[in-house]
Amino acid sequence: MSDTPSEPPGPDRPAAHSGGARAPRGGRYHHGDLKAALVDGAIELIAERGVRAFSLAELSRRLGVTVAAPYRHFADRDELLAAVAVRALHAFADALAAGSGDGDPPEQRLAAMARGYVRFAAEQRPLFDVVYATDLDKSRYPELVPAYERVEEPFSSCVARLCPDDPEAAKALEDALEANARGHAALLLEGTYGEVPAATDRAAALAARATTALIQGFGSHGPAEEDPTG
Repeated sequence: MSDTPSEPPGPDRPAAHSGGARAPRGGRYHHGDLKAALVDGAIELIAERGVRAFSLAELSRRLGVTVAAPYRHFADRDELLAAVAVRALHAFADALAAGSGDGDPPEQRLAAMARGYVRFAAEQRPLFDVVYATDLDKSRYPELVPAYERVEEPFSSCVARLCPDDPEAAKALEDALEANARGHAALLLEGTYGEVPAATDRAAALAARATTALIQGFGSHGPAEEDPTG
């Protein structure tokens, strides 16, 4: 799946799972693993305010530590965001893989990935926002590379099995399938499908159905053949 930044649309953020233990809401940090508490607290703030609005100063205040304390673990806000992004990407990869197994046909796995994509967007909104609304340099944060690979490699390998020896066709199908999943997720977050959890079930099912239709349509037309008389 592409990691191109794009702030997902939607109304005020609803409550969502954070994908990890949270810092005590409205409480203070107690001595322990401050680095993990900073990541958890960042996710909580992102859930409330969005990726672009949270600050290390506010996070420090919530945890009850000095404003200098986070800098013992993270050089700046972006380095903390990179740590959050790594957690988000691993959670995303788990969600995409949850509905199928390695031995399933690629069509079935891709439909399951579409369902997992939509469910992740709804159920883990702060982490979904971090995946798609941050613009972090992978050369500066190399830990992001294997995390992105966990998301992208299973998806790309399934598409490649459907388009052997045709990278151009594989890229076209990848783009279509991701646009489908992201579109259904965006509509769900905007409230188009109604209230959760029924809306999540509906959007996930529609995304999976559209994935199957796209694959079948692609297969029925196939890549353009050369005119033998040309």
